[in-house]
This record gives sequence, structure tokens and C-alpha cells, in this order.
Amino acid sequence: MSHWQNKRIIFSFISYTNGSLCLWQQGQQQGQASSPESLDASEETTDTEDHEEEDLGVLDDQRSIMLHLLSQLKLGMDLTRVVLPTFILEKRSLLEMYANFMAHPDMFLSITSGCTPEERIVRFVEYYLTAFHEGRKGAVAKKPYNPILGEHFHCSWYVPRDRVRPLRNTNCPGPNSAPTATPGSPQRGTDGSSRRNSDCYRVQFVAEQVSHHPPVSGFYCECKEKRMCVNTHVWTKSKFMGMSVGVSMVGEGVLYLLEHDEEYVFTLPCAYARSILTVPWVELGGKVTINCAKSGYSATVTFHTKPFYGGKVHRVTAEVQNNQTGNIVCKFTYSNGESKVIDTAKQPIIKKKIQPLEKQGPYESRRLWQHVTASLKAGNMDVATEHKHCLEERQRSEGKQRAATKTPWKPKYFIKEGGGWVYHNPLWKAH
Repeated sequence: MSHWQNKRIIFSFISYTNGSLCLWQQGQQQGQASSPESLDASEETTDTEDHEEEDLGVLDDQRSIMLHLLSQLKLGMDLTRVVLPTFILEKRSLLEMYANFMAHPDMFLSITSGCTPEERIVRFVEYYLTAFHEGRKGAVAKKPYNPILGEHFHCSWYVPRDRVRPLRNTNCPGPNSAPTATPGSPQRGTDGSSRRNSDCYRVQFVAEQVSHHPPVSGFYCECKEKRMCVNTHVWTKSKFMGMSVGVSMVGEGVLYLLEHDEEYVFTLPCAYARSILTVPWVELGGKVTINCAKSGYSATVTFHTKPFYGGKVHRVTAEVQNNQTGNIVCKFTYSNGESKVIDTAKQPIIKKKIQPLEKQGPYESRRLWQHVTASLKAGNMDVATEHKHCLEERQRSEGKQRAATKTPWKPKYFIKEGGGWVYHNPLWKAH
């Protein structure tokens, strides 16, 4: 149970005028960002941002704003174009939230080391069950920034080799049983000790907002050495449900294990912000599927929403099935039940590494939203609103200019294929 309002802290802020701010933004858009392939690993630094939202309750003036807003909404109404108050923002872009799904990259890399198709899909489900507690950090019902068209986010993880689970059967063939070290510059391990790139696997991530109406994000993650990658596109659809807001993540992802020539197609759950006027809190809900056509294995993961009366919160169950025999080969539960339990509280998080702000391109999330974030940290909602409004106005202006010149929008990193979006240089095309 948590509240909307973030703790107010003392934070220095340089004064500005609307004109100078917007001129700065207009000038920055001419710059070019580096591609993920060209990012210098030696310049990456460990992310120190803490996105935990503290529980301090809803202020009376904020409740009045929410009541006024809710009075204008109808049940089932699409909230995509509704301007929501700044105080509900959580100081990061939705693109960065997707990156935090990879907070356990060691579990992700362990998937391809599974000796059998059954073991690999079980490992994938284990990873999937841990992905959301950090991506949706905490229970506070706050909303990430809506990415603007063309916004992108890059980061990497350095995963110590001894953190990746080896093959259970040492006689099982495959290059992952004896990884080859590659030279590199020193990096920091999760325990704070100095490590070299040769001691770690590098996992790279890039996300981009590829469409504004409808709002669609594409994100891609790969580890070249382990010959595995994942490509996902998500259309976020939000609707008003009375005292709740529901967000559907429409789309799908595909995990490619090139060593095994396997593809795992998966979907994503819905998210709900409950009790938005009293004690707002977040939960996931719905049934998602994971399917590997080649191996004949599939899995379902069910995020159980809390019943209106009684019941427990944040329950997740999963089961893996052999489609050819119909047998359930494995069952999981989270926080309840007697089957296998995944305790995310005991899973150490590997922090992502990012380029310093001054080396980021003008459309990279942290740099793009830096003034909004600083204002939110300072508790200055009026200034945060002004900066946010300036970004939105620039996006509208650029859209009108493209319409006037009949210039179609072209994403930087993703290509439209069928009903989805695919990274322009995926690992499976390079092998």
C-alpha cells in the first residue's frame, strides 16, 4: 500500500525562462546520437539512480486535481491523449523501465546453457518471473514519462562469468560450457571488486519510441558471446476503470537462442493502478504465454489480481507443458503455494551501465528528460510541468512540419516488419 506523493527534498536549480529552454531544445535536436555498436565500453559508468518512490500520502491539493480530472472521464475511456498531472510522474522514461526488465541478466544468460529444450524453457520462465519486480520497482502507483517520438535509451550490463549458471550436465556439448575469454578494459563487478571484460559477459540494450499515435516502443537486447538476443515491440493502451487505471501492453517479444536455433515467442501482462484517490498501489494482471514451436514446449504465466474481498496481492503462478504429450513438466508459484518458489528478494540485482549524460545524444532518455527529472527531485512541480510542456510542444511542432512537407517518420534503430518492429541489425542476421 503506497501513496502518490514523492518526498520533497532540497535540490538546487538554475532559473530559466520558457523561451531560453525551448530554444535550447530546438538547437539540440540537430545532434546525432551514437549507435549501440559504436558506444565506447570504457566510458560507461554504473547507474546510481534510485527509482524507489517513498510512501508519503496524497496531498489535499493533489486529490482535488485528481477529482477534477476524474470527473471529466468516462469508464473505458482511452487515456493515451489525456494530460495527467505532473506529480504522478516517476522520474524515468518508459524506455528505461523496459531496460530494468533485465535486472537479472545472469538468469537471462543462463537460459541458453540449458542442456535440453525442457531445461531451457524452464530457465526462461525462471528469468521471466524475476523480470517485473525491478522494472516496476516498488508498489507506488506512479507513471513513467511518455517517450517522445524518436527518443531512445541505451545501456549495458557486465555479468561475471561465475554468476551465470553452467550446464547441469558437464558432458552436455556446446560452446557455453567453456567460454573463451576476450581482452578488455577493467570493469567493476557487482561485489565492487575490479574485473576485466574478459571476466564478464556484456549484455547490450537499446530501446526506441518508434510511433507516437499509437504509442509503440521497440527494444532489443543481445549478448554476442552467448549468441542470444531478444526483440520486443509494445503498444501501451491505457483506459479508465473508475477507481483504477488499466494499462495493456499489446505486442510480443521473441527470444532467439542461436546456438540451438530456437525462438521463444512471449507476451506481456497488463498493469493496474488501483485505488487512485485513497491509497494508490500497482499490480500486474492477466495470463501471458511463452511458446517455442521447434521444441514443442510452451508455458503460461498468470499474474493474479487481488480479489475485491480478501485474497493476497502480487501472486504469480506458472507452468511448463510438453505440447506433444500434454504433460505439465514443471510448476512455479510466487509468494504462495507449495510448488517451486522464485524469491526475487533474494536475487541480487546487477546494475546497468550507461554513458555519462554529457556524452549522450540529445534524444537519449536521461538527457532529454533531465530538467523534468531534476525538478521532480526538487519537489518543484510547476517547473517540471513547464519543462515537460516544452518537450511536448516541440514534438507537436515537429509532427506538423513533417505533415506539411509530407515527410514520413523513420526510426533510427528499428524497422517495420508486418505488424511489428525489428531491430535494424539483429544478431540472428549477423550469424
